Amino acid sequence: MTRDPSLTRAPVMTRTPVRTRAVHLGPRSVLTLALVSAVGVAAFGWPFLAPPTSQVGAHAQDAPWLFAGLLVLLVAVVASALAESGLGPKAVAMLGVLAATGAALRPIGAGTAGIEPMFFLMVLSGRVLGPGFGFVLGNVTMFASALLTGGVGPWMPFQMLAMGWFTMGAGLLPVPVRARGRTEVRLLAAYGFFAAFAYGTAMNMAGWPFLGALASDIAFDPQAGVPANLARFVAYCLATSVGWDLGRAVVTVVLTLTLGPALLRALRRATRRAAFEAQVTFEAPER
Repeated sequence: MTRDPSLTRAPVMTRTPVRTRAVHLGPRSVLTLALVSAVGVAAFGWPFLAPPTSQVGAHAQDAPWLFAGLLVLLVAVVASALAESGLGPKAVAMLGVLAATGAALRPIGAGTAGIEPMFFLMVLSGRVLGPGFGFVLGNVTMFASALLTGGVGPWMPFQMLAMGWFTMGAGLLPVPVRARGRTEVRLLAAYGFFAAFAYGTAMNMAGWPFLGALASDIAFDPQAGVPANLARFVAYCLATSVGWDLGRAVVTVVLTLTLGPALLRALRRATRRAAFEAQVTFEAPER
């Protein structure tokens, strides 16, 4: 009497595909992110969106505190992204390590020609771990750095949102996998250069309307039209921050070109070993 070999065959162990994107943006989190971004655009750009006859300009000094309510929406986005993605302990640990590293890098060179090495870390992390992780990382890093440096104030939600956009953008870059290597590093360096200026411009826009009479020639004028205020804003950026933004952009490019290849390999190796959401299952053998 012979026995069917299939009856004694051991169960087959299979492993689900490894997901390298630690935070997956599902429909709910994408919708919430779009809402926060729309409110954020209005919060940053209201001087160019409100007509001269609007009463918004009359409450310009109160606006920072009103727009600080963005922090509530930002927290909602983060909570939604985490809940929908089923963020595991490995991804939480990686988020904590990168956010702590970025927060520790931010004070280095503070007050010295825009030397801010945290930006290149945000670019590379967003590229490897995806736009969802990048947005969450940008928010958490700026929040942690504000607590570390004592920079908590009505400007903090603007910094969190701007850094979330900055880091998320790196994850949205259309670079095919086969283009890894020098091409990818150069593209990330170029993105970091222009995004550093964009971040600085956004933060200038957040603070520029509240100069009041401190600088009448370049301050926001509620009674002027968009062209006049745009010219004032450009003059304000050139007079106050273009040198700082240039320093931030150059430092980001130099660090990306020199340390980028090694850090990209380290981040990708860490994500492979983390094996986000990879679950081992056992399947019974076919008979």
